[in-house]
Amino acid sequence: CEDDCGTNRGIWVTAALDGTTVVATLGERVLGRTAQEDVKNPATGEIIVPRGKLIDEVDVDKITAAGVEKIYIRSPLTCESKDGVCAKCYGRDLARGTPVNIGEAVGVIAAQSIGEPGTQLTMRTFHVGGTAQNVEVSAIESGFDGVVKFTASEPVVNTKGEAIITSRDCELAIVDDNGAVKAHYHVPFGAVVAVKGGDKVVKGQRLAEWNAYVIPYFIDKEGAVRFENFVDGETIREIRDEATGLTQIRVIETHGTAKKAQIVLEKDGSSVAVYNLPANSTVMLESGAAVKRGDIYATIEIERKSRDITGGLPRVAELFEARKPKDCAIISEIDGVVEFGRDYKAKQRIVVKGEKDIEREYLVPKGKLILVQDGDTVHQGDKLTDGAEDPHDILRVKGLEAFAQHMVKEIQDVYRLQGVKINDKHIEVITRQMLQKEEVTDAGDTTLTQGEQVDQQTLDKENAKAVAAGGRPASASPILLGITKASLQTNSFISAASFQETTRVLTESAVSGRTDDLVGLKENVIVGRLIPAGTGSVVNRLKIEAAARDREIEASEPAALPTVEEQPEA
Repeated sequence: CEDDCGTNRGIWVTAALDGTTVVATLGERVLGRTAQEDVKNPATGEIIVPRGKLIDEVDVDKITAAGVEKIYIRSPLTCESKDGVCAKCYGRDLARGTPVNIGEAVGVIAAQSIGEPGTQLTMRTFHVGGTAQNVEVSAIESGFDGVVKFTASEPVVNTKGEAIITSRDCELAIVDDNGAVKAHYHVPFGAVVAVKGGDKVVKGQRLAEWNAYVIPYFIDKEGAVRFENFVDGETIREIRDEATGLTQIRVIETHGTAKKAQIVLEKDGSSVAVYNLPANSTVMLESGAAVKRGDIYATIEIERKSRDITGGLPRVAELFEARKPKDCAIISEIDGVVEFGRDYKAKQRIVVKGEKDIEREYLVPKGKLILVQDGDTVHQGDKLTDGAEDPHDILRVKGLEAFAQHMVKEIQDVYRLQGVKINDKHIEVITRQMLQKEEVTDAGDTTLTQGEQVDQQTLDKENAKAVAAGGRPASASPILLGITKASLQTNSFISAASFQETTRVLTESAVSGRTDDLVGLKENVIVGRLIPAGTGSVVNRLKIEAAARDREIEASEPAALPTVEEQPEA
């Protein structure tokens, strides 16, 4: 409990989007939070909100008028207070509309804010019904008037004259006459772009579109097409469309070391490229056709089904318990180029080759949909296969900020579907508790052991001892605990025993001789003391100050008073 922990860390916040629709504006999300960096007007460079100021309604109006895209704010997640969170990192007390008081039980408020609307959430898995939610976002429209600017890679023009995005990191920005960025859009791989760099666009104009139910595979060189290993019934199957009378070539799955259907690109009598055709793909070219970069050689259709999602309470529980989703996506741990290695039994081998001979190998079950192609450049955290992302992987590969954004987005999506509004800071407070432990990766010269789970304070204390003795400090990486496990691993054994598995917690605590400093609310309630929240926190603070003053007085007195035996006789 303190006013300011003095941290320089924070999190970036942008407007919350659902596809291209804004569901929560930037102003709504930063209201009542502390700015960690100066918020500047993108056009003039004028400081709208200085660093360290609590953002109020007047500031929100200025931020909205200036068209600020993102703001760096203090967060309970990055707070460095030893006990609880500091007032600056928490921000405004949402009950009173004033800066939060020291001693406020923000953890209890966060739990109640998330738990209370839970009564309105449905208990069952439901189909996200209706046509509106069944249709995936498949176009980008400009939200502002301005000029188009491609910030990463330009589109490629194919033989049909279409401008195609063939990279996975294409960004499109709309800038105003002063060069200030009004909006940023990520253009997905395979999109057809309707505008060129430097074009003037108006609000509502379509910038790009794509088919959300088809994964395209692109040619990246010029040449003539030759089919290799096309054997009907073995590697391919010809399917005749009854309605049109046209025949399509569908690639079938081959097992083991059997030959695979390939498209060979030839130029001047020699082959310039070979493309392995993925299983269940439809061939889009004819043998002998002249092609150029950006032409599609195959497509895979994604099933058009109403997404059967876990909604309501089961989804919230799944997120807060940090459960690994079944059939989850594989994500790349490094930046690099994708290569397909030799198949291993019933699995495909994907190798990502990075700089300095660093490479990572992933084995993917044969039937799983692979989202990348041979030769693609991928970034750390990009999905290689289809499926839901594992929160543990997000934290390990992408880091704390990406994990926090994922948690806030996923939980808010569930509540928004039911029309419930929850402030982000409550989710951040709970997430902070899930991230309180770190796993020791290298023990160094400390008394810790590799693989041990410790909190940040214990790690800092042990490292300080090791460094003072001239040794090597330990290193650790953050780990994610579900809320049930996090509650049982708290420093207070009384609090853990009052929650679950009472006998086990008490016997283990007795055997290891644990002590409880009675810091939290539950342990003080159980032993019948004044809780350290509200006025109780003031009493605690006064007691600490009085004890410190007593120690000072004792230290300053020259000698102790004589005892009864030492008194001289009258």
